Amino acid sequence: MDGKKVTIASPQYVNEKLVNSASLQEIKPGETLVYVLINDQVAGFIALADQVRPESAEAIKTLHQNKIKTILLTGDNKIVAEGVAKELGMDSYLAEVLPHQKLQKIKELQDKGEFVAMTGDGVNDAPALAQADVGIAVGSGSDIAAETAGIVLVNSNPKDIVSLILFGKATYRKMIQNLIWATGYNVIALPLAAGVLYKQGILLSPAAGAVFMSVSTVVVAINAGLLKVRQSI
Repeated sequence: MDGKKVTIASPQYVNEKLVNSASLQEIKPGETLVYVLINDQVAGFIALADQVRPESAEAIKTLHQNKIKTILLTGDNKIVAEGVAKELGMDSYLAEVLPHQKLQKIKELQDKGEFVAMTGDGVNDAPALAQADVGIAVGSGSDIAAETAGIVLVNSNPKDIVSLILFGKATYRKMIQNLIWATGYNVIALPLAAGVLYKQGILLSPAAGAVFMSVSTVVVAINAGLLKVRQSI
């Protein structure tokens, strides 16, 4: 621009690097400011504000009902982070977090014994997505985030994240139920068919054992199928 140096800088940069930091504007709730510098002098600023998706609050509420904590990790300023966290009813927030700090925060939670699912869409989120126990990338985000995460959501709907987590928990419950049923058959029916209690007058014929095995297989299959029915509902 006519030989002039034009820089786009954060409020932190302006406050730390420039003497005339008194010209910094007051940040309003929900806004993030970036400054336009010409020859290292403040020439103006741009106020940016993200609109919270209407589905987000309901998604957070559902997670809380299932005893899942929610934490906001963002590079935005504290005023924006606090406003969004309060609006959505999140448990806590960490603002002005750099990419490597997001990674560190995930490690700190894991060191406390927490199982961490991280959701992100940007290049800056990639290291944290890789570190998390479950990395969930939003489909509309960057390719690097999608390649790093273990799961990629086609849509950008926050409810899809909740559905994914609840489906995983339901699948785990079904696995335990089917394991208990199959183990119960092996522990009880097979020894009876083998004649363990023959002297006590208890014997399960091979034919009956085969029937029980078939019943066990059918019950496990039906129980697993109920998961699909429940999710469809």
